[in-house]
Parts: sequence; C-alpha cells; structure tokens
Amino acid sequence: MPIVSSSGITGSHSEAMVSAPGVVTGRYGTIGGAFYLDVDFWPLNTTLFVKDFKGNDPRFVFYLLKTIDFRSCSDKSSVPGVNRNDLHRLVVSVPISVAEQGAIAHILGTLDDKIELNRKMEETLEAMARALFKSWFVDFDPVRAKAEGRDPGLPKRLADLFPDSFEESELGETPKGWGVSPVYSLANYINGAAYSSFEPNEERRGLPIIKIAELKAGVTAQTRFSDVNMPDKYRIASGDILFSWSGNPDTSIDTFVWNQGTAWLNQHIFRVIPNSAEDRAFVLTTLRSLRPVFAEIARNKQTTGLGHVTVEDLKRLLVVQPPKHVLRPWNTLVEPLVDRGFGLDAQNNTLAALRDALLPKLISGEIRVADAQRTVEAQPD
Repeated sequence: MPIVSSSGITGSHSEAMVSAPGVVTGRYGTIGGAFYLDVDFWPLNTTLFVKDFKGNDPRFVFYLLKTIDFRSCSDKSSVPGVNRNDLHRLVVSVPISVAEQGAIAHILGTLDDKIELNRKMEETLEAMARALFKSWFVDFDPVRAKAEGRDPGLPKRLADLFPDSFEESELGETPKGWGVSPVYSLANYINGAAYSSFEPNEERRGLPIIKIAELKAGVTAQTRFSDVNMPDKYRIASGDILFSWSGNPDTSIDTFVWNQGTAWLNQHIFRVIPNSAEDRAFVLTTLRSLRPVFAEIARNKQTTGLGHVTVEDLKRLLVVQPPKHVLRPWNTLVEPLVDRGFGLDAQNNTLAALRDALLPKLISGEIRVADAQRTVEAQPD
C-alpha cells in the first residue's frame, strides 16, 4: 500500500491505515499540494487526510483543495507548516449538487488521466532506450554473440559494425578498439547560480528560477522569478539536459530534459551540453542509466538527509566510449524515442496548464461545465 508524505507517494507499506478513496494534503515541510488516492494508503504525520467527505464527491474535494492558498495558513516557522486553526476558519464556495461536483471532477480528471497515460508512455520509451543502451554499451551483446560464433540478432549492416573480440581496459573487458572515458568528458557541465544572486521576486517578473522542485513539478505558483540581468550561461531553454547533483539521493539526484521554455538555472543543477549534437541521446541515456550509481555516491556523502555528486566524482566515474560509426546507427534508433518522449512531456505541460486554468473557473461557476467539456474534447490525442 502506498505511503503518502507531504510531497506525495514516497514508498509502500504492507498495511493501510486509510481506506480509498482518499485525499491527502501536506501539513508540514511541503504545503499546498493535494493528492488523490484510489487505493488504500498510509498517510505520514506530515500530512492531513480527509476522514469524512460529508457527502461531497471525493475527487472534487481533491481539486477544491488545490485552489486553496495554504501558505496563508502557514505558521511562518523556518519549516513551512499549516496552522490548522487558520485552516478551519477558511470559507470556500462549492456547488451544492453532488452531480455537478462529479461533472467538474470528471472534466478535470480526464485531463489528469491523459497526463498520467502520457507519463507512462514516456516511461516506456525511456525504458526502450535504456534497454538498447544496456545491450549495446553495457552488456555488449552483439560483440559477445560474434565472439562466441552466434548470430547477434541484428541486420548484417549493423552487426558488421561491432568487433568480434574483447580487450582489457580500465573498466575491465570491453569491445576491442573501443575507448573508455570519464563521464565528465562526455559533455560540458555548467552549474547554476546561487539563488540569492537572482534577487527572486514573487510578482513573476522576468524568467522563472529553476530549482530541483521545478524539475519535478514544473513552474508552479510557488516558483519565484527574476528580472536580474544574469550571464547567459545560467539561461536554459526547452530541450536542455539538466542533471540535479544535490539533494535526497533517492528522489532528487536525477537527469531531466527541460521543456518549459527560457528560464534561469539555480545552483545544485548542471546544465549538460554534449560535445556534439549527435552525442545528445548517448549522453542523456548514459546519465539516466547511471542514476543508481549517482544515488549511491550521494548516499555515501549524505548529511542531514542530503547528498551530492561532485565534478570530481564525474571525473572518476568511467564509461565505455563507442566509436562514432557505432554511435550513429544507435542514435538513429534512439533519438526518435527521446524526441517522442519530449513531445509527450511538452503535451503534458499544455494539458496541465489547461487543467489549472479551468479548475478555479469551474469551481467558482465562472465557466459552465458544458463549455469546459467542449474545450477538453478539442485537445489533440
């Protein structure tokens, strides 16, 4: 059963404390988020969960909570926390009809369901790219098959690109004639600027400042902006590869492709610029495949829940460096998977923006359910 913290599902447990459907929001640490559970779950003590929906539609309650500014109920301590006495005094306006609540929840849920479907498809595409990467550049399946006199299972034009023997290297046994390179040599790594140097503002002037939170959730109402004239090296754009090198080893050390337009890059995140355009898919998949290694490196340096991966770690960590004549056909196979995943991620941004725009208008009655339904149905598949 899922364990739910103030930041969402963070693990699993053999037992459940609350029966589905459930709605959870963070009360300490991370506040303002809401999570809908359609399976039994176990909420942590950093959360508040609904015990009684009082006859209201559960999924509608979930969306209603997403419209509330929980920061106004924060106790203002160094770690954000919801003051429940203030929360109890909040007055909200909701449709009385449960049928109308259900209709609103259905419209918004349709968008969320599409977002989730796209997310799962993205995971499948990434898994396909990583599987091919592992076969060619980790397990060396085509080389091993040729060395053992077996059919590599590839078209002859591809099979002929691989050697039929191995040689010893710093990584151990690697295909004959292939190189070995530090991860750091695969690209140029540019660290983001200190948060304070952006002089962040809450009026959303300028460009969004991208921290690890934005890598996970995108630009949200909590995102701060900056109109300070910073060096261009801290400016990122859609399509950039970003590597978060500091934070929780299990949830923050990761590789992302940014897709929300021009923004400023905060420290603790590298902008990764491959040495050439044709190396992009290889560099991206290499970093993603090394996530467990990076997590372990960070965990070994962990203090107060945080760990990090340094430039020196990237210089010490070695990977195989295939020759260009092997990388080019690999790119031909993998780049379409990467591009398709990026397209799905971009579509999810559009769907999420539409959901967030419709949400307050539907709940307040500013827009009719039928009109919102037509807008949702007009979205491309």
